[in-house]
Amino acid sequence: MFDIKAPIVLFDVDGTITESRRRIEKHVITALRELSLYSEIGFLSGSNLEFIKEQLWPLFADTRTNNFHILPCNGTEYWITNPDVPGDFIEISSTSMFNEVGYETYQNIVKLMIIMQAEIAKCEHYDIPYTGHHIQNRSSMFNWCPIGRNANHSERRQFITMDKMYRIRNKFLMEFKRSMFSMDIDNIEIKLAGDTSFDIFPKGWDKTYALRHFPKEEWEVYFVGDRCYPNGNDYEIYKALEPEGRAFSTGSPEETVEIIDTHLLRLIPTE
Repeated sequence: MFDIKAPIVLFDVDGTITESRRRIEKHVITALRELSLYSEIGFLSGSNLEFIKEQLWPLFADTRTNNFHILPCNGTEYWITNPDVPGDFIEISSTSMFNEVGYETYQNIVKLMIIMQAEIAKCEHYDIPYTGHHIQNRSSMFNWCPIGRNANHSERRQFITMDKMYRIRNKFLMEFKRSMFSMDIDNIEIKLAGDTSFDIFPKGWDKTYALRHFPKEEWEVYFVGDRCYPNGNDYEIYKALEPEGRAFSTGSPEETVEIIDTHLLRLIPTE
């Protein structure tokens, strides 16, 4: 007799179920609600809880579904929806990058971000806007955004165009890694995050961290994300689940809906 494991599908947010930094659209909500009849649903993002709530609020505000798991900051935070208070969340666990890596490494990482932000700003080839809030401390990780997290949609599009032309983030990702090597910092990862930023966190705190909340003896975990290539922030969890046929790479929310309809609803038992 075989044990029956509970299915859960973990979705990246930006670029997977929403356009980058945009609110979820109705057709995606409809697809997720259909899937939620047969599986638990998790939202696994590098962003913090408040930003996930802002993007997915129409989904959380509806009282018909409460089997959502919210996994901000690569799953180093874990929240569930409050069944008694629609739109409210209950914290299950959280952790701290400072406690993990210590004062000296923490300080050196902050200094590196500041130095490299200045180097980007000094480069005359990069015609990009600088809008403020370039470094966001998310407790378990840093998000470093060269144009600043205050950028509007037009400013983000301008940076994305320049980044494709000059490979700005790829250049500074490699420079950041070289600087960490020269400083004997070997316990920190840096990844491309979304279209405009980097995520910086302790090694092992990539999105596979979320799997700690769902032991394989009890859960059948699936994943859908858009940054499933090396240096992308979905890469590790995609590679962990892909050999078992439970990881899917998407290019847009529309493609994610197709993955739900043509793959997930067929793989997950619906009876």
